[in-house]
Amino acid sequence: MAKNEALSANSSMEDKLKALEAAKLQIEKQYGQGAIMKLGANQQALSIESVPSGSVLLDEALGVGGYPRGRIIEIYGPESSGKTTLALHAIAECQKLGGIAVFIDAEHALDPVYAKNLGVNIDELLISQPDNGEQALEIADSLIRSGAVDIIVIDSVAALTPQAEIEGDMGDSHVGLQARLMSQALRKLTGSINKSKTILIFINQIRMKIGVMFGNPETTTGGNALKFYSSLRLEVRRIETIEKGDEEAVGNKVRVKVVKNKVAPPFRRAELEIMFGKGISATGSLIDAAVRCGIIDKKGAWYTYGDEKLGQGRDNVKELLDKNQDLFNEIDSKVRQVLFPGKTLLANKNTVVNENAAQEARKIVKETKAGAKLDANKTDTEEGKGALF
Repeated sequence: MAKNEALSANSSMEDKLKALEAAKLQIEKQYGQGAIMKLGANQQALSIESVPSGSVLLDEALGVGGYPRGRIIEIYGPESSGKTTLALHAIAECQKLGGIAVFIDAEHALDPVYAKNLGVNIDELLISQPDNGEQALEIADSLIRSGAVDIIVIDSVAALTPQAEIEGDMGDSHVGLQARLMSQALRKLTGSINKSKTILIFINQIRMKIGVMFGNPETTTGGNALKFYSSLRLEVRRIETIEKGDEEAVGNKVRVKVVKNKVAPPFRRAELEIMFGKGISATGSLIDAAVRCGIIDKKGAWYTYGDEKLGQGRDNVKELLDKNQDLFNEIDSKVRQVLFPGKTLLANKNTVVNENAAQEARKIVKETKAGAKLDANKTDTEEGKGALF
């Protein structure tokens, strides 16, 4: 009796496997090879490639050694908290690895001198200053689908003004228009972002809810869609002013909290030093991480690396590491081996990033700009002007 039941179960399993194989063949015939597969057979899904953030402390808080490829990331916080600085550092690090970066400046406020000071190669950075929200998101969509771009930053969600609002009069009510725009765009973007391994960073602003008596009255612009589609949400807040001497402010200390993380445990925090005109202090982050990992020994005010005394006082050690790049790289490598054992930061995607890809990206932006729905009085020449430079 038991033997008959076992034979019946085996026969049933064989029938299921045959039916499954037939269904897989039909799906692949209709939608292409790789439309369905076993998760373990997809090696790309098992490893998360990342691009460093510019601070080893933030890389640790993110959990995967940096910003994950093929994901949507939201950076939000109050004004002058360092949101754009974080995004520009991500661009700089991506460019150092040979990647192509795009900055969609919806606020029309990017400072190229500051970007250059942060390490951004402004000669290779593609920038677009769109006229409306639809145009900005269409440009992002075209670039992502091309597979030629490694990172796109949109600054900011609050400045993605719908076309209908621009064409309307001041004071007109447009309830939920921007939220619907973001919801539709993210539905279209999320699949192609994953396939192209592009990092898409949205910078967002904070608003206050009216009539909230209990709980946090703060919210972000653009509706709730971005909160759901983001794999990472970073909250950036200024916590302290860094002063030199009596009353000379030289920077801000900011706290970055990972409020959502789909690739590692969430709610981790990192405290960074953002120096005015220079950006994130990578040496400051490295010193703090190295002391915590035991790579640099701190006794009193003295810092020691192995048998070598680095100096007395944190500022003196920072100055030493700023001047000695080889020593900085050596300590950084050891810290990352401790924090991210076995982790390899892959520079490029499967496609080869070269000047031809950059030219293709420029062409896509110009074509998207020329084809966007603008004011009827504008000529085609005016529509294509200033899309990318």
